[in-house]
Amino acid sequence: MTATVEITRFRVAPDRAGALLEARPAMLADFRADRAGFLGARLIRLAGDEWLDIVDWRSSEDFAASRAKGANLPGIAAFFAAIDALVSSEEGAEEGAEEGA
Repeated sequence: MTATVEITRFRVAPDRAGALLEARPAMLADFRADRAGFLGARLIRLAGDEWLDIVDWRSSEDFAASRAKGANLPGIAAFFAAIDALVSSEEGAEEGAEEGA
């Protein structure tokens, strides 16, 4: 199985980190309800004010369709609103991924 992986690095001001973390569960719920092919996500706090969001998609097409929707639901919008600056966004393929891994 080949999965698509979205890797997004962004900055959040220290005083907004709480808002980001509070918004995360609703954002994930909105993704599960509204984004075909969404498989899961991991949020990683890096040094300084940077974060890394690693999102797994069933396919590149599912990722593209999600990106086109943007912040169309309240939980997604609240999460995005806590972000101060996008550092980078990439798409990759996870080769040889195992089901349930």
